[in-house]
Amino acid sequence: MSGRILLIDDDDSLRRVTEYNLVAAGFEVMTAASGKEGLAGFSEYEPDLVVTDVELGDMNGLELLAEFKKKDPDTPVIVITAYGTIDMAVKAMTKGAFNFITKPFDRESLRMSCRKALELTTLKSRNRQLVEEVERLSGVEGMETANSAMAELLDTAMRVAESEATVLISGESGTGKELLARLIHRRSARHNGPMVVVNCAAIPDTLIESELFGHVKGAFTGAVANRKGRFQSARGGTLFLDEIGELKFDMQAKLLRAIQEREVEPVGSDKIEKVDVRIVAATNRDLQAQASSGEFREDLYYRLSVIPLHIPALRERPEDIETLTGHFLKKLGAAHGVGFSAGALARLKAYKWPGNIRELQNTVERGFILRRGDEIGEEVLGLTGDSVVAGAEDQGGVLGLNIPDEGLSLEEVEKTLIRKALEKSGGNRSEAARLLKIPRHVLIYRLEKFDL
Repeated sequence: MSGRILLIDDDDSLRRVTEYNLVAAGFEVMTAASGKEGLAGFSEYEPDLVVTDVELGDMNGLELLAEFKKKDPDTPVIVITAYGTIDMAVKAMTKGAFNFITKPFDRESLRMSCRKALELTTLKSRNRQLVEEVERLSGVEGMETANSAMAELLDTAMRVAESEATVLISGESGTGKELLARLIHRRSARHNGPMVVVNCAAIPDTLIESELFGHVKGAFTGAVANRKGRFQSARGGTLFLDEIGELKFDMQAKLLRAIQEREVEPVGSDKIEKVDVRIVAATNRDLQAQASSGEFREDLYYRLSVIPLHIPALRERPEDIETLTGHFLKKLGAAHGVGFSAGALARLKAYKWPGNIRELQNTVERGFILRRGDEIGEEVLGLTGDSVVAGAEDQGGVLGLNIPDEGLSLEEVEKTLIRKALEKSGGNRSEAARLLKIPRHVLIYRLEKFDL
């Protein structure tokens, strides 16, 4: 097992011998000759394990241990001393040391202790990931389908999962792009590694480079310590770049280089770091059209869309409504016999679902809470009219617009919708976002984009 070890010892000879033995065992070792150097090295190297002597001259090893635990409680620390008393051992373990080794020690006992510490860290990390998966997904039943196009998509996704190919998932908001990305990660050879999610639309333009690639202390105002980026955090796993179409043009160039070279340069640093990650990206935009028009880098689009996967909108697969409602009722803990009436199911299947599966899940939850008895009736669904799509077809459009033969600007339609939502909400952005069934940060982005 490999791992990054920070070795702290003020005895030059012993430090060099110990470093040699650990490197020979396959570990990557950084060294420090004092407590002060050790603290700086801990922030700079972000080691997986610390091995420190107790007597360091400028600092006591147990004091150093306490500082490390404040900075990162999950990093294991092995304490070494020539004064192996029970009292010293108890103090070290009380302060959070993983193990306590007395001098003289043979090289194999230290190697074994390091391996066990790193194995425990890996197990804890995997356990956290599993807990997060269970809590956030409760399985992958939400991807079950009776639709032929969706079934073909899932079959392709499962075959793609076994490769290292970059995947671009497209589809409207709420169709389950992140769920599909997580399914690909779980079926891949990287399933034991982390899956790190980045919502590119939710991060300010001034911080996106630091979020992705990390930064060093002093790189900019507020950078009080070194910080890993999402690429570094995803080492050995999958990096999911959601809403990739929202990235600014200059950032697209830097992302392209990181994906091509599998290396990043933290903000404020001149050191290049290799990163072993698989990239899965998602967008609700037509990136191919944007690449053709010059709004999105064409080279980045082709780099991302090695395997393009498009999730159909829910209105295109009404045969999945009944399966999905059953899945969501099960997640809500519905007792046997609780379900939708025939009229309610018919209404659900006829609705156009502009918010897709996310909107359906919210509707099912509302119906489940407001039902009277075991049957969920049409009256509690909260679907007070046709969706925007249906309204445009059947009523001349909720905006009072018809589509002329020569077409119309989707951007102008979107601007009009936003203005009407703001008027209806009295200028309250949160309420306007709720009316438009989009997150508040997406509305704010649109307001800035359209200079509204």
